[in-house]
Amino acid sequence: MSLVAEKDWDMLLDFFPEEYGKQIKRVIKATQVLTVDPKPEVGPTPKEVVWTKNKTKLYRYISEQPKKHKIPLLMVYALINKPYVLDLTKGGSLIEYLVNNGFDVYLLDWGTPGYEDRNMKLDDFIIDYIPRAVKKVLKTSNADELSILGYCMGGTMTSIFAALYPELPIRNLVFMTSPFDFEDSGSYGEMLNEKYFNIDKVVDTMGVIPPEMIDYGNKLSKPMANFYGPFISLVDRADNESFVKSFQLLQKWLNDGIPFPGESYRQWIRDFYQKNKLIKGELVVRGRKVDLKNITANVLNLAGQNDLIAQPHMVEALMDAISSKDKQFNNLPVGHTSITFGRQASKITYPTIGDWLAERSN
Repeated sequence: MSLVAEKDWDMLLDFFPEEYGKQIKRVIKATQVLTVDPKPEVGPTPKEVVWTKNKTKLYRYISEQPKKHKIPLLMVYALINKPYVLDLTKGGSLIEYLVNNGFDVYLLDWGTPGYEDRNMKLDDFIIDYIPRAVKKVLKTSNADELSILGYCMGGTMTSIFAALYPELPIRNLVFMTSPFDFEDSGSYGEMLNEKYFNIDKVVDTMGVIPPEMIDYGNKLSKPMANFYGPFISLVDRADNESFVKSFQLLQKWLNDGIPFPGESYRQWIRDFYQKNKLIKGELVVRGRKVDLKNITANVLNLAGQNDLIAQPHMVEALMDAISSKDKQFNNLPVGHTSITFGRQASKITYPTIGDWLAERSN
């Protein structure tokens, strides 16, 4: 369709009833979006690298505005996909919002693992990487304390880190759609049930888990909506430029997955989905038992009402497991991705996090 000149299509559409003509135009536009239009630019907020280890980079975001809050914020992302979803586009970026509101923002980007990283365990990321990033943030910002925000699996890893290092000066912890209790994890958990899913065979065969496998598994939690829904919506709303832009941005991110280190994946599936060790107090990381009661920092724990990956009850379970006196759980009208990008994120998530942190960062 994209090879036919637009004026030629206009002539052909004169032979169709008006409503059919409009629908055909939307199909043509949707096809163009998928096949011709260039991929949008992402990650617009200026940043600099302040520390590296292996593939991992620690970024500090640059702003000409003076810092209003003396407590810096470290953002810890998951081992799945790339972290630029937190800074997807100008005007639709959690990082941009926080930087513009006077926060000193850092991001831990794990990079893109290769086959040579297949033996990296969660232990390595939690014990060898996050503590060093924390120390670098404190030194760079000349601060005595810091806040940490963990998104998705990054939040689960952050909770383990905070429990293992209670002596570190963590004032605030923010968790966004991070699962902690995997006892009832819905259809996703059923797919990973050890009766049907042989995690050892998968990891021993592949070494690193391809991003397509992770993405396919996520979509199977609600297959019709996830596989076909976005493209039906694109056809229906192809003449809405704002929707088209959002569609392009999200599709770019969703299709920009990264491999998952095999040994980390083995732990993630077995110890969390299959054995539920974290919330039970049975998780051991490099010989050290993880006790969530060691967490005493201020906690803001955010769930999404429409989240099928980290369902609200999986997120809320953290609240009874920690010792924090200042702790708050919010179940927002969003999904796993729309908590950080989209209209609801801009209206609800961003100010919820910004206001909560502002009260606790001076």
